Formats: sequence, structure tokens, C-alpha cells
Amino acid sequence: MEKNVGSTDKIIRYILGVLIIGAGIMYNSWWGIIGVIPIFTAALGWCPLYKIIGTTTKKKK
Repeated sequence: MEKNVGSTDKIIRYILGVLIIGAGIMYNSWWGIIGVIPIFTAALGWCPLYKIIGTTTKKKK
């Protein structure tokens, strides 16, 4: 599994994940669990959607 999520993309994913989870808690909605997805992809450094469309945000060395 080749990493395809760059550092800036990871930061954005972590922030969005936390915000989505926070909104779910604030509005007492189970939809907040969706915030786990961007956090999980940021932690792995790999996004299956990027793989499908053939793109990457990771800088090449």
C-alpha cells in the first residue's frame, strides 16, 4: 500500500475529522462517527479514493 496523502492533506483531514466528530457530539447525532474516516485515512497516509482516481498529494522525492 503506497502512501498517497501528503502532509498538508493529513493536517486538513485531522482537523475536519475532529470538527465532524465535534458537530456530531454537539448536535447529539450519530452522523459524527463519519469523522473517523478522515482521521483514519490521515493516520494511514493512504486514501482509497485517491487510489481509484489515480492521484496523490504526497510529494515525490
